[in-house]
Order: sequence, then C-alpha cells, then structure tokens
Amino acid sequence: MTTRQDISAMRRQYGEVGLVESDLPAEPFELFNTWLKDAASNEIVVEANAMVLSTASNSGPSSRTVLLKDLTKDGFTFFSNYESNKAQQIEENKNVSLLFPWYPLERQVIVIGSASKISRGETEKYFTTRPRGSQIGAWASAQSKELASRGELEKRFAELEAKWPEGSQIPTPPNWGGYVISPTSIEFWQGRYSRLHDRIQYLKDKNNNWQLKRLNP
Repeated sequence: MTTRQDISAMRRQYGEVGLVESDLPAEPFELFNTWLKDAASNEIVVEANAMVLSTASNSGPSSRTVLLKDLTKDGFTFFSNYESNKAQQIEENKNVSLLFPWYPLERQVIVIGSASKISRGETEKYFTTRPRGSQIGAWASAQSKELASRGELEKRFAELEAKWPEGSQIPTPPNWGGYVISPTSIEFWQGRYSRLHDRIQYLKDKNNNWQLKRLNP
C-alpha cells in the first residue's frame, strides 16, 4: 500500500513547450480541436474524447466520465439516460463543468457552461449510428438505479436481443438522449517546468465574444 509519505514524494518534471498568446486562435474551439487530434493520435491516451462531467444539486456534487460525441459552435455534446443521477442533477442545476485529462501530453482542458437537451431528431440520428449492442444496452440499463445482480441485467439484455433480432431496427429509448454544454469559459492548461504551468482561459463576454486571459498557475 502506498503510504502518505510516498504520495508526497511523487513528482514529475514537465516540459519546456508552452502556450504563447500571439500563437493562439481567437476562438477556443480551434485550439481544442488541435489538442483533441493530438490526444487521439497519442497511443498512450485511452479514449481521447473521454471527459469528466461534474454536476451539482441540492444533494451535493457528483462527477463521472462520459464521452464527447460532437463539438459544434453550440458546444460539447454527450448522450445519457434522462433518468440517471446526472440527468436529475442537471434538471436541478444546469451549470456544469467538463474536464479533459490528457496527462500523457501534460495537458488538460476545463470547460464551464450550462447543459441543455438537444432535439429529439438529433438524438435519434445519433442513436442509429451506435453499435447494436450499445443500442440494446440503452434499453436494458435503468442507469443509476439499484441492480440486484449482474445476472438480472444480462437477462434483460438477452430478452431485448430476442425482441430485436440481428438486422432489425432498434428504436431510440424515450428516456435516452443528448445534452449540449454551451461554454462560458474554456481553460487550456499546459504543464511547464518548476510548476510554472501555462493556463490560458477563453472567457465569453456579454456580447458572446471570446476574451483571452492568462491565469497564474
């Protein structure tokens, strides 16, 4: 077991390459796409589109990993069961954050914004692109609800496989769909030497224009 003293001694020396304001694009999405491609092409990064979604409600804060499935001028899109814990918290409080932890690249991106459901048409269009097993899984899992056993879940899955045999069209569950996170702040963190990390924040002003700021590490 790692002791407390062992943890305090853990250190990594970060690189020399950083962020220079004059080299950065005016829009944060352009830089994000570049970093996402860098992460996707790095063989050490597992699922470059994985992001930690943090929500908060009267019951307290909560975090979990979800997958980014689209990025447009409107924001960052992911999909979920609309009856899950995360969905219930978003219903109470639409203010959320996203974290993309690309540790092998000594980078992370933090997004702060508000969540809203995408249109039913957009959800159904995406659902048809999912693997058959994932489509059936969306029906089989009552996400976040207590489960008596693994066998119970697999039994439901098998029953649904029989209901929709190979080649048949599986409808989109009515309680499943997408959210888009409309950002008000996107921060890019690049590890630097002596813990003098680069933190560049794109902040949206009242006119919906992006303002670039450098933050202390």
